[in-house]
Amino acid sequence: MKQKKPSGRHGNAALALGVAGSLLACSVLPAGAAGLSAGAGLSPDHAQLEQSPDHQQNFPAAPVLNPAQKGWVERIEDALASTRMIQARFRQTAANGEVTNGSLILERPGRMRFTYDPPSPLLLVADDGKIVFQDKSIDQITTLPADHTPLGILLQPHPRFRGDITLTGFKQVGNELFLNVVRTSNPAEGELTLIFTAQPLTLVGWNVRDAQGHVTSVRLSDVRNGWVPLPPKTFRLPKPKQ
Repeated sequence: MKQKKPSGRHGNAALALGVAGSLLACSVLPAGAAGLSAGAGLSPDHAQLEQSPDHQQNFPAAPVLNPAQKGWVERIEDALASTRMIQARFRQTAANGEVTNGSLILERPGRMRFTYDPPSPLLLVADDGKIVFQDKSIDQITTLPADHTPLGILLQPHPRFRGDITLTGFKQVGNELFLNVVRTSNPAEGELTLIFTAQPLTLVGWNVRDAQGHVTSVRLSDVRNGWVPLPPKTFRLPKPKQ
């Protein structure tokens, strides 16, 4: 099997790696875990972006949040950090309209696996600081450092939307919360939009906009929370054939 270095092309590997970023981000949070009653009347207005000299130097703009919005962000951070394992089905819609389905296993921090349903030949596994994408149809493997993709944002033990990660937008529309995040050091690599329901606080979807502007959408279903022992091979990284 030949091993491929990442390229700028928007092929299967780029698509799956981008989607994985959001998949990991998307742990469905336990209902009630973040004190949902506060802020229930938050308006759907977008947080306004605050410009500063730093932003003129291509740093991402940070939104000005009102107290209710800050409360939501903190509750989401805390609930996400407390999530140990997620198992779910996912439905992925690519920028070209192509729809694929599969199964996700996320063991926080740092490990995940999602397998696309047949006839798709795709598999993606993350462990040991790496993301490995396998396309069996062309006998190819692509490896990236986890912290070089949107995926790395939520592989962290204690995700925080500040410092290395910048929250670039927040809004509430009805019962849904939308958080846009990028890597502070390299916002051009892509933006992740997390979509939660407010009541109960549950992550119900996410979008990834990659460096080329392509947007891939993912939705979860049949979600199971709570840690259970899994076979060691679950997160075994695919390797090139000898």
